[in-house]
Amino acid sequence: MSAFIKISEKLKWFWNRLRCMSMPEILHRVREKGLINLQRLGFFSAKLPPDPDISIEVKPWLRSAKAMPAGCYVEEAERVLAGEVPIFALRPANLGSIPLWNTDPKSGIQAPLTFGRSLDYRNSDLVGDIKYLWEPNRHLQWVALAQAYALSREPRFLDGFAKQLSSWLDQCPYPLGPNWTSSLELGIRLINWSIVWQLIGGERSEIFEGSEGQALRQRWLRSIYQHCHSIDLYWSRYSSANNHLIGEAAGLYIASVTWPFWQRCKQWRQDSYDTLLHEALTQNTEDGVNREQAISYQQFVLDFLLFSGLAARSTDHNFPAVYWERLDQMVGFLASIMDVNGNVPMIGDADDGYVTRLCLDREFCPYKSLLATGGLLFGRPEYSAKAGAIDDKTRWLAGADDLRRGSSSLAKANIKRSYATGGYYILGGDFDTDSEVKCIVDVGPLGYLGIAAHGHADALSLVLSVAGYEILVDPGTYAYHTQKAWRDYFRGTLAHNTVCIDSKDQSESGGNFMWTHKAEAECELWQSEEKAQRLVASHNGYHRLEDPVTHRREVEYNAHLRRFRITDHIECKGQHLVERMWHFAEDSEVVVGQDALSVTRESCSVRFLFNPVFNRELNVASGAENPITGWISRAYDVKAPIITALESVKVSGPTTLIVDIIL
Repeated sequence: MSAFIKISEKLKWFWNRLRCMSMPEILHRVREKGLINLQRLGFFSAKLPPDPDISIEVKPWLRSAKAMPAGCYVEEAERVLAGEVPIFALRPANLGSIPLWNTDPKSGIQAPLTFGRSLDYRNSDLVGDIKYLWEPNRHLQWVALAQAYALSREPRFLDGFAKQLSSWLDQCPYPLGPNWTSSLELGIRLINWSIVWQLIGGERSEIFEGSEGQALRQRWLRSIYQHCHSIDLYWSRYSSANNHLIGEAAGLYIASVTWPFWQRCKQWRQDSYDTLLHEALTQNTEDGVNREQAISYQQFVLDFLLFSGLAARSTDHNFPAVYWERLDQMVGFLASIMDVNGNVPMIGDADDGYVTRLCLDREFCPYKSLLATGGLLFGRPEYSAKAGAIDDKTRWLAGADDLRRGSSSLAKANIKRSYATGGYYILGGDFDTDSEVKCIVDVGPLGYLGIAAHGHADALSLVLSVAGYEILVDPGTYAYHTQKAWRDYFRGTLAHNTVCIDSKDQSESGGNFMWTHKAEAECELWQSEEKAQRLVASHNGYHRLEDPVTHRREVEYNAHLRRFRITDHIECKGQHLVERMWHFAEDSEVVVGQDALSVTRESCSVRFLFNPVFNRELNVASGAENPITGWISRAYDVKAPIITALESVKVSGPTTLIVDIIL
């Protein structure tokens, strides 16, 4: 790509970003830029932190689950010491016993050790894929070393950790390089450091014996202070105040509880506590839906809030009941959208981001784990039943505290089927049985705040599972900072089971994490009976066209007939190309007939019967790249072909399209 094109794209991104900002945010960004420049000159620096007072007694918020078998943790720790760490599509990435912490393991590009806050981490030519670089620097793999040591007491795991920690401190000096650019990354790193610190024995760990050990402890504590100081200087505010702000507050709070060795910790603890309480209630609706409209971020945020809550209990300064009640509602939403086989739809962005990795089971499901923890924490047998079993992550957390102590005591309630504030409606029947039919319709906002960073253009999209087998799926995310064409496809309207007008997205993108024009969805009618449900909803995303178009979708379920009827009303005056997409799960067999589709997956057979419409074209594609269609991404940077049916109709004036889905 020429330098001119790069500059042009950067200017376009900057202009779109500016359009999404209020005047107070613009002033905040100017102030932040000034702060960065002053820090580069040596002002507001934490290069020489005050000496820590390690005589302060600390009660750990995480304790070793000593009764657990050590085997899988020892095996994982041995792989970590050999440099084998799974990172997205690299399974494993070969980092070496002493990793190159500033190098993208995928591309081999080494990022420069320039001032971190001014480093352009979006420039893949400069830093590679920043997601691949940041992931091992979150140090989730160090938790495995600490777990193995806590369970086996084998010194080699402690020694191996000490060498890797020392190498990180050598290679990543404050405040230089890619590992000092993002406050969220600092927060996640602090949480994993806190877990490691507790599992290896805290300030009295054997790792700190002798002069070399004491020097390592001093260097580590210095870096911890610098992490806290840096987060406190650079909070994510305004349109960036999404999961980043919660993660930053969680990291700072847990750090101030784990290492209360400096006078500043009191203020850091209070400020981060206040932020967590405020954002837990602000960023998550009262019916438990994370406002980013991205299911993966629901579990990400829940872990930040859960770990912070457990840390608060260790200080006898618990969060109030309203905090825990909001977490209860968030877990309840996950329970509602999970089908009988544990499938959760991949609505919105997903980057395989986890706060930590306490369970090493290959079949580990973060959503089931949260249900297991929530079942214990809130006394919810319906959560525990859906989880199916207690996982190791829950065991490690339960070992830290009696999970039910101090939690809100709420009356038991049936799992909800409608989330009016969050914007999701669940139709079907025989829920949580082998005969379950579950359809989830997205009537929520595009995303959160001005840029709606992690939302997809998926208004009125739906997913469907039958007897625990996914039939209609949301294809996921695949890419973030790189591979723009794929990023645009997976977050665009054509990648979702909804209606696309004139091949345009419902919302207009201004960059990889920015929407400049946002479709607004509205529920017009919701009727819910045990054997029949009806939803009517619409959105205005295509009102921006020269001839404005309203898409109104009606979804009805008749349990007696085992039939969904989906009616799409296209309200317009002129001519338009109307496309309806149907994305089928992997291993589906799809046969196209006259105004019909026959879909078979495992033991499930489903028929799609379309009302006759003049000039309809019904085609299927799988793994196509020009144009991109027929793909799914179950994990970040990993994609696979699926069958997508594309229904195309050229309309002139108001048109109604109907499909009956017979189960």
